[in-house]
Amino acid sequence: MKSIASAASLSAAASVPAGAALAGAAAGLAALRRFRAKPLHPRGVVVEARLVRTGVPPGARASGVPWLDEPGEDRTLVRASRAVGLPRSWPDVHGIALRVPVEGRGYGDLLLASTGWGALGRFFLTVSRCPTARPMTTLLPYRTARGPVLVGAQHVDGGARIQLSWTRALGPWRPFAEIDLVGAASDGDAAVRFDPVLRTVPGLETYEWVRRLREPAYATARFVARFVAR
Repeated sequence: MKSIASAASLSAAASVPAGAALAGAAAGLAALRRFRAKPLHPRGVVVEARLVRTGVPPGARASGVPWLDEPGEDRTLVRASRAVGLPRSWPDVHGIALRVPVEGRGYGDLLLASTGWGALGRFFLTVSRCPTARPMTTLLPYRTARGPVLVGAQHVDGGARIQLSWTRALGPWRPFAEIDLVGAASDGDAAVRFDPVLRTVPGLETYEWVRRLREPAYATARFVARFVAR
């Protein structure tokens, strides 16, 4: 138990300077774009989609998170974007953002970025030219009642559908849902802002060290949004 507490303390301590560095990078990108766009993932395509959760198969291991374990159907928004916003012919980190309804408090946001899929690769960003070429993960774990969980996504059927899976840190991926990209692309991308720090899915809690890592960059993005809205 002491070793776990020590590891958590080290992660929390390291996340403060790392979070400041990410905030600085976001501010720098915003300045380069003259505060006319989102600092990261500046342009995207937003699509209304149908998310179907299959539930835990008989005899399979459950995560302990109702949204991952229970069958159901959600109407969701999916935003696809490039992290830096480089020209389409250049490799970039690709991302998708999911907005799912949450009973009693509107909705929750999940953000995934292109990574590897193996036990170690899932924690490292990757670049590609094609948005559907690489798997994506939340990169950082969520805290659940049964331990840390990552959520991952893979494009299937030539990009027409997205399969969602979850995993315990270095364990195997367990599919739990599919997203049908049934809607037409929306022209309201600029007005849609995802924030996994402020808006979480019940059962998928943010670790304090993850919050410290992410919050400065998202605070910078919120400031830029208010600046642009003036």
